[in-house]
Amino acid sequence: MKTPIFKRFNFTMALQWLIFLPIILPLCIIFGAIQGVVNMVEKMAQRMWMDMEL
Repeated sequence: MKTPIFKRFNFTMALQWLIFLPIILPLCIIFGAIQGVVNMVEKMAQRMWMDMEL
């Protein structure tokens, strides 16, 4: 027996996504930006340290 292509739409899950997406998305963007800045500062510090040793 074939499975149906479209399952029954889950309204409670859609409601949860609509409620929490405006909270989750900016947090992910902010933490991603902070992580990028931290990684770049670490790379800069390592490169400065290597340049000063030479």
